[in-house]
Parts: sequence; C-alpha cells; structure tokens
Amino acid sequence: MGYAWTLALLLLANPLDPIHFLQVEMEGDTVAMLDRSDYTVPFEGVPVVDENHLRMTLERLGEKVYIEPINATINDNGAVVPDKKGRRLNETDFLQQFYEYYYGSGSGTLKANFQEVYPKVDMALMTQVRKKMIGQYTTYFNSGNRNRSHNIALASAAINNTVVLPGEIFSFNKVVGKRTKAKGYLQAPVIVRGELSEGIGGGICQVSSTLFNAVDKAGLQIVQRYSHSRHVAYVRPGRDATVSWYGPDFVFQNKYAYPILIRAKSYSGNMYVSVHSFPEIEYEPRNVPSVSRRTPEEAPAVPPENPPTAPE
Repeated sequence: MGYAWTLALLLLANPLDPIHFLQVEMEGDTVAMLDRSDYTVPFEGVPVVDENHLRMTLERLGEKVYIEPINATINDNGAVVPDKKGRRLNETDFLQQFYEYYYGSGSGTLKANFQEVYPKVDMALMTQVRKKMIGQYTTYFNSGNRNRSHNIALASAAINNTVVLPGEIFSFNKVVGKRTKAKGYLQAPVIVRGELSEGIGGGICQVSSTLFNAVDKAGLQIVQRYSHSRHVAYVRPGRDATVSWYGPDFVFQNKYAYPILIRAKSYSGNMYVSVHSFPEIEYEPRNVPSVSRRTPEEAPAVPPENPPTAPE
C-alpha cells in the first residue's frame, strides 16, 4: 500500500510517538481496542504495519457490522413488499484512519463508517417484472402425505419471488440450498437407483420438475436437467427434473432482454409455478403438455436403516 509506505518513510526523518491503543467506535459504541504493537512488523528500525493481521481485523469487523439487504417481494395477498437497504464497513475509510493513527498523525479514536448496500430487486423492479405472465405449470400430489407436502411447501417458498436478470443463470440447488433437518425438511419418499425409498427432503423433485415445465413453456434456455432413474407419477415421461444436493441440479438461463420473476406456491395438493416479466418482453413460448389432475401418488416404501440423501 503506497500510502502506508510513504508515511513509514517519513518516520525516518521525523519519528513520532503515536498513541499506543486505537479505540474503534461504531454508531457511538466502542467495539474494539487495537494495540499498536500487535500490528507492527520490524523493518530496519522503522515500524511497518502487519498487513495480514490488519486484514483479518478488517474482515472480523466487517462481518460484525454487515447487514444484508432485503429484496422486494410479493406477499400472499399480491401486494409488493418494499425492499430494504443493507450496509457494509467502508474499508477504504477505515484503512486511511488506521494508517494515520499508526504513523502518529491521526486520532486515537477511529470512527468506523458504513456504505449502503442496495438489494438486487427493489420495489420498482418488482412492480414491473410481475406484470406479464410468460409461462406457468401445475402438478398435483397427495396432500395426505404430510411429510412430503411439508417438503414441497418449503422448497416452493425458497424459489418463490426469485428474480433472474438478463443473462443470469438460475441453479435450483443454489437457490434452495441444502435440504437438512435443521432447515425443517422431513423424511419422505425418494427414488434412488430406480428404487423408491425414504430420505430427508423427499418430494423436492416435484418442485424442480414443475419449475422446469414452467420455464420451458416460457422459452427460457435449459442449461442442465436430468430425469429420474424411473418414471415419476406427477409429470409425463421425460418431463421431470431430478435434483440432489450432492448430485444432479436443475439449471436454466434467462436469455431474454428483461428480468424474469418466478412465483411458486403449493396448496391443497397443487404445486404451481408461474413465470413473469415486463410487459415489453418478446418471448418464444414452447408447447409443453399438461398433466392429469388425477395423477396417482407414489406410496412410500419401508424406510431403510441408513436413509439415502439423493436424489430427492
């Protein structure tokens, strides 16, 4: 860092007696006391900042004060919920104040400042991207299978209100995340190597398959899709999209010039996904066959001693 080296060289001609401790304040509260000696590397009699130690301190403080921005969403009543800005530590300002303190020309109190972090989706974008439906698909399931229904609802909520910008790639696994007990997922039927058994997160593939048919109908570019090792009852043969945290993913890309919005909801044995965009969008819809409302539900098998984790 040029600024730091310049101040270090000045000490050769005019040594200073800097304050020993640096008090770091955030919003009026003291959050850290930094000992100058902990950040010093001897260099031919001239104190030089230990950049690695300083970087670790910066990262810890940054994690402590970071507030993630919140995207605008659409609630169950169809109203747009406004976005919220986040914040992060202003690292450039922090470093300048630190070097001025360290080399004796600054205050013994460092006031940490923040930078605003804007959400990916603000209220104006959400208001426009919801206006035109360009694809939708519905599949059906046995709502009496409570565990499977619960998993479907969790995954549906995870992809609901997702906005995919022009050229951006959507990954089901990345958006939904790992399906674990800690996140609320339950044991339910899954297909593993052609056999029906039980596993955490069973039912998730109905969400990914419904999404696949909806985005395919909207003409979006399918990047990655895999079928199950045996036929599933909730979509027509060859129209499924199996997913697993340690295996297959469902991935598509928004090839259009406008953002697209995914709306997803499960209710009363219905799994519904719709795709929306700006009124001005020119899209290329595809013909996708629908499924029968009387699609039978697969019955769960006897749970094995060590339940598999994939596919779901």
